[in-house]
Amino acid sequence: MNVLGETLKLDRPLVLATRNRGKIAEFKELLGGTAIELRSLDDFGPIPPVVENGETFEDNAVIKARFTARVLGLPAIADDSGLTVKALGGEPGVFSARYAGEGATDRENNLRLLDRMKGITEREAAFTCVLAIAVPRGPALVYEGICNGLISEGLSGDQGFGYDPLFYYPPLKKTFARMTQAEKNRVSHRGKAMAELKGELEKVCIWLRQRLSEEPF
Repeated sequence: MNVLGETLKLDRPLVLATRNRGKIAEFKELLGGTAIELRSLDDFGPIPPVVENGETFEDNAVIKARFTARVLGLPAIADDSGLTVKALGGEPGVFSARYAGEGATDRENNLRLLDRMKGITEREAAFTCVLAIAVPRGPALVYEGICNGLISEGLSGDQGFGYDPLFYYPPLKKTFARMTQAEKNRVSHRGKAMAELKGELEKVCIWLRQRLSEEPF
């Protein structure tokens, strides 16, 4: 393994606050080559559900990271991401995962968006991802990435998750759902946020070690 240095080590795992397999795969790919042990909620027993009642992506990312860190007693990283469509006044926004209702599937959310876009020629949209890193007590670190694109007029591709089949990225002339994982990581909102985080990873690890030294394992 290409270890990026002793400064990138933690004495405990970093928990990714999700059970979404698509997100887990992306984060493992993006953090590959570091000495950080990444786990997800699937590596632990049941924990209480977190109430995502924030008004922004940043609010919800911080809520999830802090909640997971407190419940498990471990440093946690959470992302809140979603799609905003210009012609719909920013919908679905923070409701992206439940646009078609609580418990909606990705396909149901996509079909709901397609229905809302009927007859609309202005198709500009953006994916936003906010990453938050937190410890059981204290402040959180926040990173953001944005990717601009268009809403296609039909589902295209079977890779990825969420709104990937509808999000068309003009520079590569295909939807996210037709990209390989490597292609998507280079241009996506989550890839950009993670690149920003990786650029400061040494500082983040130092910050985490300092914070965690005040909170015995």
